[in-house]
Amino acid sequence: MTGRPRVVLLDYGSGNVRSAQRALERAGAEVEVTTDFQAALAADGLLVPGVGAFAACMQGLRAVGGDRIIGRRLAGGRPVLGICVGMQVLFETGDEFGVQTQGCGEWPGTVTRLPAPVLPHMGWNTTAQPADSQMFAGLDADARFYFVHSYAVQEWTMDSTGSPLTAPKLAWTDYGAPFVAAVENGPLWATQFHPEKSGDVGATLLHNWVRSL
Repeated sequence: MTGRPRVVLLDYGSGNVRSAQRALERAGAEVEVTTDFQAALAADGLLVPGVGAFAACMQGLRAVGGDRIIGRRLAGGRPVLGICVGMQVLFETGDEFGVQTQGCGEWPGTVTRLPAPVLPHMGWNTTAQPADSQMFAGLDADARFYFVHSYAVQEWTMDSTGSPLTAPKLAWTDYGAPFVAAVENGPLWATQFHPEKSGDVGATLLHNWVRSL
């Protein structure tokens, strides 16, 4: 026993899990990269990565029961963190190339293409952070995070949800249009940016999550 929070990093075939694993370990977690259903349910925290297409990520996630793992954990108030497309799949639907794919449905909303002249949105950007945020604790208002994406949730239609989720705290960024850059919603946290690639500010955010476990 290490005394460190145990985190399962869900390895369902999407994303460079090794960089996220190293970042979580530096943040103070004991990390297991696996698709094991029981291990993912039992861990102190679950991290859901994701890069690429929404539909492909959902296909991989469902193949290992990841959508059920997320739902079961949240039903018991157990922490989940989604990153990039791992955040997007938490919403109801993704709309890519005119095709709609059902997501995990933890939040209402649709992931759509950003109306920007140059895509993907790649590089460093600030976020409009929510007040009294545990996720962004210790970070300056002008902290910059690393983004790589062409799609995002551009409208938020929910003020609060039933138990175990609480009233969400949202961070917004603008690229062609305002979009949701991060959500802090009780045990469910998510970022459109990549904290594991965001240097010291990303390390602080991951430390805040690990400490919350």
